[in-house]
Amino acid sequence: MSQLILMRHGESEWNRLNLFTGWVDVPLSSKGIQESLAAGQKIMNEPIDIIFTSRLVRALMTALLAMSVHSSYKTTVICHSDKLGVAEIHQEETKSNTIPLIQNSALNERCYGKLQGLNKRETIAQYGEEQVQVWRRSFDGLPPGGESLAMTAERVLPFFQAQIVPFLEQGKNIFIAAHGNSLRAIIMLLEHLDKSEVLNLELATGNPIIYNYHNTHFTKRY
Repeated sequence: MSQLILMRHGESEWNRLNLFTGWVDVPLSSKGIQESLAAGQKIMNEPIDIIFTSRLVRALMTALLAMSVHSSYKTTVICHSDKLGVAEIHQEETKSNTIPLIQNSALNERCYGKLQGLNKRETIAQYGEEQVQVWRRSFDGLPPGGESLAMTAERVLPFFQAQIVPFLEQGKNIFIAAHGNSLRAIIMLLEHLDKSEVLNLELATGNPIIYNYHNTHFTKRY
């Protein structure tokens, strides 16, 4: 049996300012840094073999900060390729004391297109709450120039099934630090949620969710 840890990144500077972020690459806020360290305490004794994050720095920061307090005391090594073997380490003892981290844009947040950088409250005042709700929380509705949740799932899930599930099948323990909507897509698959159920799924920043994986089945621990 292996396990999968999912974590939405800690609060970003634009979360703090209530701005649509999407693919804009902004770092964590001071609160987000503390959330990530606190989340690391929650998973510090969980076995972790491989880490995956999006290409966005807020997810990368979250993973690195969480792992900085991990009880294994292993070094997280960022693979500047989507393949484990590229950043090759030529000493087995050193290699055994590292955890590879792989970044991939398939795990990026949903793109909010022309909403990116806009204040959410001001956008509601301009376009109306109903329209903004369609842009933000409908499954197929998409913001101007952006992605729907359905489109996000179409890039997230093939990557998850082709690149992450095989490691789980090998008994590897995986930690994914990503975003509200990319993680919603994964949880929709794991928990067999329908379109309406996934829209009501709330993911707190810096809060780990853990699943056991055995014989192709995922069971949520917490």
